[in-house]
Amino acid sequence: MAGPRSTLEPALLALLQPVLVLLLARAGSAGAAGAAGSVRLAGGLTLGGLFPVHARGAAGRPCGPLKKEQGVHRLEAMLYALDRVNADPTLLPGVRLGARLLDTCSRDTYALEQALSFVQALIQGRGDGDEAALRCPGGVPPLSRAPPERVVAVVGASASSVSIMVANVLRLFAIPQISYASTAPELSDSTRYDFFSRVVPPDSYQAQAMVDIVRALGWNYVSTLASEGNYGESGVEAFVQISREAGGVCIAQSIKIPREPKPGEFNKVIRRLMETPNARGIIIFASEDDIRRVLEAAHQANLTSHFLWVGSDSWGAKASPILDLEDVAVGAITILPKRASIDGFDQYFMTRSLENNRRNIWFAEFWEENFNCKLTSSGAQSDDSTRKCTGEERIGRDSGYEQEGKVQFVIDAVYAIAHALHSMHQALCPGHTGLCPAMEPTDGRTLLQYIRAVRFNGSAGTPVMFNENGDAPGRYDIFQYQAANGSAGSGGYQAVGQWAETLQLDVDALQWAGDPWEVPPSQCSLPCRPGERKKMVKGVPCCWHCEACDGYLFQADEFTCEACPGHMRPTRNRTGCRPTPVVRLTWTSPWAAPPLLLAALGIVATSAVVATFIRHNDTPIVRASGRELSYVLLTGIFLVYAITFLMVAEPGAAVCAARRLLLGLGTTLSYSALFTKTNRIYRIFEQGKRSVTPPPFISPTSQLVITFSLTSVQMVGVIAWLGAQPPHSVIDYEEQRTVDPEQARGVLKCDMSDLSLIGCLGYSLLLMVTCTVYAIKARGVPETFNEAKPIGFTMYTTCIIWLAFVPIFFGTAQSAEKIYIQTTTLTVSLSLSASVSLGMLYVPKTYVILFHPEQNVQKRKRSLKATSTVVAPPKGEDTEAPK
Repeated sequence: MAGPRSTLEPALLALLQPVLVLLLARAGSAGAAGAAGSVRLAGGLTLGGLFPVHARGAAGRPCGPLKKEQGVHRLEAMLYALDRVNADPTLLPGVRLGARLLDTCSRDTYALEQALSFVQALIQGRGDGDEAALRCPGGVPPLSRAPPERVVAVVGASASSVSIMVANVLRLFAIPQISYASTAPELSDSTRYDFFSRVVPPDSYQAQAMVDIVRALGWNYVSTLASEGNYGESGVEAFVQISREAGGVCIAQSIKIPREPKPGEFNKVIRRLMETPNARGIIIFASEDDIRRVLEAAHQANLTSHFLWVGSDSWGAKASPILDLEDVAVGAITILPKRASIDGFDQYFMTRSLENNRRNIWFAEFWEENFNCKLTSSGAQSDDSTRKCTGEERIGRDSGYEQEGKVQFVIDAVYAIAHALHSMHQALCPGHTGLCPAMEPTDGRTLLQYIRAVRFNGSAGTPVMFNENGDAPGRYDIFQYQAANGSAGSGGYQAVGQWAETLQLDVDALQWAGDPWEVPPSQCSLPCRPGERKKMVKGVPCCWHCEACDGYLFQADEFTCEACPGHMRPTRNRTGCRPTPVVRLTWTSPWAAPPLLLAALGIVATSAVVATFIRHNDTPIVRASGRELSYVLLTGIFLVYAITFLMVAEPGAAVCAARRLLLGLGTTLSYSALFTKTNRIYRIFEQGKRSVTPPPFISPTSQLVITFSLTSVQMVGVIAWLGAQPPHSVIDYEEQRTVDPEQARGVLKCDMSDLSLIGCLGYSLLLMVTCTVYAIKARGVPETFNEAKPIGFTMYTTCIIWLAFVPIFFGTAQSAEKIYIQTTTLTVSLSLSASVSLGMLYVPKTYVILFHPEQNVQKRKRSLKATSTVVAPPKGEDTEAPK
């Protein structure tokens, strides 16, 4: 880049030289006619200075009223720093620094005209004909005068817009520039402002600090407000860019305040800000006057406590923007480059007087303004309403005084140039006291390199240094304007933190309008409650709707609901999953009481019948009932009662195997015996109608073989099932997976589905139906063979029980109480069917045996007529029962 620049700039200067000469002439005439002038200090090396001694003028005038603090304080700070440097024997020995200090009148175009005097010596030293070019209006040649000083570096300017304008000219002549107050991020562009440096941090650091403050307060939705111009617009642009890169902060609105606001403009600004009322945080990069007028508009709109201001260093800790508007400013957080009051300058400035400060051409004007008096000169009279200055007034005694905030940085800027010149002098003039030919003239490019390399402790004791772009490190103090509170403090601006690459904010020290200790929200959407996910609003990453994770979903993260695993259910706040409780039919359950009571009574009754039959085994009633099949049938009834206890017992491998085996075995054994007995009776009497020869397989042994053969079918099927699928217990989480997860339960049960359970009973139900058919066929058997009718009634009743069982069992398949209802229904149905068989077939016989033994005797044979139509019973079994 050095090659092209070295060839382009001379050509560019040659083209611009006539224009610059005319501008110089214009600047000279303006200085003679107006308030312009300069403070001059003689020296071997001259530093330029640009200060806003006067405000911007109105009605076409370049300059307005005097600015006591921002203008005079800063200018005097440079004079103070030069005195200190020149008095230091270790810094630039033998070299005296001079100065030429100019007034910018807070206007960029006027400042440019003034700054051209810094390059006047360079322009007049280029080529011939310059003297001819410099002529007064009308062609009159100028008066002879001393040649202009050669300015080696410039301190200033204050406003970023002024520094930008001046920097564009100074770079053409390779004059380094160090600003004490310009913070626009645009000036960090080293390709455009390569000779510009500053001892204050750029607004990009300030914007980063403001983003960190917003994030620390938990805000994610803010608006920005900027004064039109480099400072405001660049600051907001940096804030928006950094917040976008950091994420988590959205900009609701970006509003710009015009340079020349129209009447009602600030009321319009407030109305626009209220279009997004949730964005209470307002990031404001604006001038003091604009800040004040915004606060006034908020006060007029009765929005005193609504907005949460975060102000830049233009607000800082100043009283003027909030004067008489303190209630609107309560809670405002402002930042200011870290600075300190320089005691030496206070002592210097408070001793300035009209007698000892004649070098400052604006000091007399400052004196009148500061003491509200009027200096008189020969031929002039003071205004009757204004007292006459005595000259004996003293700053700080007869007037208020507070050191202006940028004084420290003005001093640091002067010292930065002095240290750079010192290093350059040691390198180019080793062993010399005073300037050597190598520094006459001083090369601006070389000086810039030394400026960028300086590192020293500044006037406040903090390091002064520059990065590759000429920027100082970012160090800020953070303030909050707080209401006066006797118990909490004195109010006003209170230091609440600092920023130096990272934020240190004392959140506990913050106070707010309303609830003093709770940080007010500035969010597009309130945080979702636990168990709710965010559904983002398209295009606005900080706005969302909250949707509840319902059913069996839980909040996996802030944007996602996921289903809990099958064995789990959501926690009550739906932020995770918890195990689903496991239940089973227990011994103490109300659902288990009726089946267990029926089964216990049935077992006792069955045992009593068996014991009675065994004791009276050879009596006619027992013999007539078919002893062998009766014992088989009673065994089946006993097993049917016993299965209830297995159904209530805790499922395990052994219990599940016993359930498979005994669930169908008891009913199969019972109905096989009843079927065999009914079939035998039916065959005997059917055969008797056709022949006197008895039918086959009616002996007790044959009956047992038939019964056990029918039962073996059930046994073979169950054993094959046990071998193919070993029994085990399972926890079924779907059976009681209710709509409300709080009611969901896992069911501990055997690995038997409803279908396999019916399969266990299917064969016995088939036997039951077949037996019922034979009972119907045998209904015409003579009354003497009284076993047929009880069996018929038993089967009819049993069919009714099982017909009622089917709809109850399958109708409750979707019930939350399924495990209880189905188990109870099944066991009660089994016990009732067993009780019907026991009650119909054996209770009457037992009653006769126990309470009417006189009827348990052999009766005489019926007449031949009666017996001629029947087949004789097998040996050992009576066909006729006792009456």
